[in-house]
Amino acid sequence: MVDSEQGWIDRRIFWDPQVYALEMERTFARCWIFVAHDSQIPEVGDFLTTYVGEDAVIVARARDRQVHAFINSCSHRGNRVCFAEAGSARRFTCNFHGWSYALDGSLSGVTAEELYKDNPTFDRSKLGLHKARVESHGGMHFACFDPEAPSLADYLGEFRWYLDVLLDNDEGGIEFVDGNIKSRLKCNWKFPAEDFVGDAYHATWTHSSALQALFGNIPTMKADRSFQVNANGHGWDFGLDFISNAATLCEPEIVEYLRENEVRFAERLGKMRSRMVGSLSSATVFPNLSFLAGHNTFRTWNPKGPAETELHTWVFLNRNAPDSLKEKYRRGVMLTFSPAGIFEMDDGENFEHCTASNAGVVTRRRKLHTGLGLGSEVEHPELKGNVHRNQVNEANHRAFYQRWTDLMTAPNWADVPVR
Repeated sequence: MVDSEQGWIDRRIFWDPQVYALEMERTFARCWIFVAHDSQIPEVGDFLTTYVGEDAVIVARARDRQVHAFINSCSHRGNRVCFAEAGSARRFTCNFHGWSYALDGSLSGVTAEELYKDNPTFDRSKLGLHKARVESHGGMHFACFDPEAPSLADYLGEFRWYLDVLLDNDEGGIEFVDGNIKSRLKCNWKFPAEDFVGDAYHATWTHSSALQALFGNIPTMKADRSFQVNANGHGWDFGLDFISNAATLCEPEIVEYLRENEVRFAERLGKMRSRMVGSLSSATVFPNLSFLAGHNTFRTWNPKGPAETELHTWVFLNRNAPDSLKEKYRRGVMLTFSPAGIFEMDDGENFEHCTASNAGVVTRRRKLHTGLGLGSEVEHPELKGNVHRNQVNEANHRAFYQRWTDLMTAPNWADVPVR
């Protein structure tokens, strides 16, 4: 269904229920999925609830101060154990029969446990909540339910070097602003994920009216100073303009902060990566974590069926940045990339219509073309991974769908190539 060498995609991958079911099994159930940042669960007992594919998950900091992730479903009858979005707790107790679980997911209490005293199948050690592997990079915690999956470091590969542009441009790292935005889109999760992995092509056309309203004109992208990079299906398209994304937040104090720290960023990251900190760019960590440098927003595209996606959006900034910037970034993201944001409304409409229009039987007989930038790969003395000239390109789309294909057709991780 995918020809990444020539740039052809079968439209059925956005609608076929069997394809979607296989995605949940071979992509979300065995990839590393972002579930929480350190700043969201800083103390013992802090927790939040989220999703890995369509599996409900609890993420909690246990008494050993380690972060644990486990399925939010009781081992007795399968009832949801925790209904809160976030908070602090000593344990998680099912409201059906009162079975309770510790912060690490282990079974800690059973109502009238004496009734099980002569039952040979009752084993506390086997009745805890189904646990995931949890590993982190730069304070970002990822969960994986496949014991055969590679380490998070190997899964991210050379893309870790790019993630550090945001996660490690300051010695204090980043922190998430309290709260998050949740919204629903009537679209297949892959449309927004592929858009953020590298669709600079749409920016000046789709968002032309918003850009004109903000700046009075449409900024031009310089092909000779922009790139697409990818590794293992993760991708980032970016220019080297330093502040273009940040400028669209319309908060002068944010641009001032970046300018004041430009030299320090370069000392920490090197000149090339420092120019990416607030630049015109977008990125996706395969499969469903996307972010925008400069806008300082992370988001996950959580599948809710072939034609619906739940979007979770967070705002972040450097932990050592002035407190006054927290509100500036929050307001800036609300202006641009929130359900009522001037850019997100444009994108959401496109994602939904791409999904709806591809539902037709006849429509699905003709493949989609993602061949822009074929042959654009270059060797670069400073950049890592697979590098392509010009961020107006579809190289990262092809890499994204090749990774998708690798996983969908591989019976186990040993058969998934490193790309």
